[in-house]
Amino acid sequence: MAILRRTPEFTPPELVVAEEVISSYLYDPNSYHILVADIDKSVAGYICYGRTPMTEGTWDIYWLAVSPDKQRHGLGGALMAAVEERISKASGRLIIIETSSKPCYQKTRHFYLARGYEIVGRIGDFYAPGDAKIILRKRMSN
Repeated sequence: MAILRRTPEFTPPELVVAEEVISSYLYDPNSYHILVADIDKSVAGYICYGRTPMTEGTWDIYWLAVSPDKQRHGLGGALMAAVEERISKASGRLIIIETSSKPCYQKTRHFYLARGYEIVGRIGDFYAPGDAKIILRKRMSN
């Protein structure tokens, strides 16, 4: 949670949801999957993902955060690669990511696009007036 609190893109309501998701994972590891990147025994980043209910082989990536002072060192890419490998081994065929259209998320969108994700949808005014939901997808080759 300390990483999320230090990441300016996350709003207070998003922090509440992130904490609920992490708590859910800690009490029921079958609800979500979480991988943690640590440096010197300190959490430097994490990624939360899970199967998309009522689908065949579709997975969602819910949260990816790297400590602001550890960004641009490859941790986010390493976490994504590890999750994609795990999803592929679980016969995953699609990965879905939803994010905001706000300008402060431009680096986030670029990060996903650079890793082979494509924008497949946009729902205008979804999060708030002027803040669309951007839906990204990556097809997995099994």
